[in-house]
Amino acid sequence: MSSWAQAAEVLRAQRIETPSWAYGNSGTRFKVFAQKGIPRDPYEKIDDAAKVHELTGVAPSIALHIPWDRVDDFGALGRYAADRGIELGAINPNVFQEDDYRLGSLCNPDPGVRRKAVDHLLECVEIGRATGSGVLSVWMADGTNYAGQDNIRARQDRLHEGLREAYDRMPDGMRLLLEYKFFEPHFYTMDVPDWGTSFAQCLRLGERAQVLVDTGHHAPGTNIEFIVAVLLREGRLGGFHFNSRNYADDDLIVGAADPFQLFRIMHELVSAGGLDPAANVAFMLDQCHNLEPKVPAMIRSVLNVQEATAKALLVDTDALARAQAEGDVLGANAVVMDAFNTDVRPKLAELRQDMGLDPDPIAAYHRGGYQARIEAERTGGAAMGWGA
Repeated sequence: MSSWAQAAEVLRAQRIETPSWAYGNSGTRFKVFAQKGIPRDPYEKIDDAAKVHELTGVAPSIALHIPWDRVDDFGALGRYAADRGIELGAINPNVFQEDDYRLGSLCNPDPGVRRKAVDHLLECVEIGRATGSGVLSVWMADGTNYAGQDNIRARQDRLHEGLREAYDRMPDGMRLLLEYKFFEPHFYTMDVPDWGTSFAQCLRLGERAQVLVDTGHHAPGTNIEFIVAVLLREGRLGGFHFNSRNYADDDLIVGAADPFQLFRIMHELVSAGGLDPAANVAFMLDQCHNLEPKVPAMIRSVLNVQEATAKALLVDTDALARAQAEGDVLGANAVVMDAFNTDVRPKLAELRQDMGLDPDPIAAYHRGGYQARIEAERTGGAAMGWGA
């Protein structure tokens, strides 16, 4: 695809989910800097997500993290979101922040702890059923720090047993997306350290289990777009947690450290039909904004994904195929680089105007007074988030 008119139609339909936890106070494990205007409950997180969607037009859902976003009535929460023009998206269980999980959750040698973790996954399945969510997004901190600490194969067996119980409870239309991370918080083994381990577990579970690629969860130098291409080919790419990394799991704004990598990932998605709604690839952000204000940071992240997508859509696929068939190494690379070096911002501004949006969402946010209003209104109660 190389026509802007064709690209614009794809960009209109693009959907990027924002994470509830990114609207709260969050940051590194060393220090979290509190900010003014932070949501005090999941309803105010929805307000912030709705503002991001209002200004970008492509962020119509918010992912929930349980128990951080637990409420008494998820039906009421869903209706509140709908009234503000967005939906409740992926449900993310938390099996890593309690003392019981010191030696793992689903992989823990203690059957009582494993039962607690599985019960939490089942609770999240039921929350997803109540909210109409199509995604159960699972990441675990399970692993070991020392050789011999536990039986590696047994831990994989326990992992499968726990995931199997949750998978079998899921309603039709729900997918289990299994995330991986190559290190941290454990440093000898992680129980799901890479895409291959996640892929193997998903194959055993069934067709509705797929791999979730977090762009910050790889060793330096990892070719993430290769992983994306292989998973797309196998029909097992469930989605992304988009963020950016300089060193490890930095959770910075997507594309901040390496916009070319983000473009290369999007190029593989475009070339394999991964942007087609039928591919059902979930585009989700997963970030911790410690220094920058929360809502503008989310808007910037959405815009960065849009820009990388637009550039990928402008790759001259016919010219690229010819160069590849002819073995023209430099010519093929030039086709890709021409697209990457295209300044798509003016065209995206025109597209937003055509969609009835402000061409500059960041400027519109600052002009609109939303930040001043939430800082003035959200003065009582406890801000949501976590401290370090």
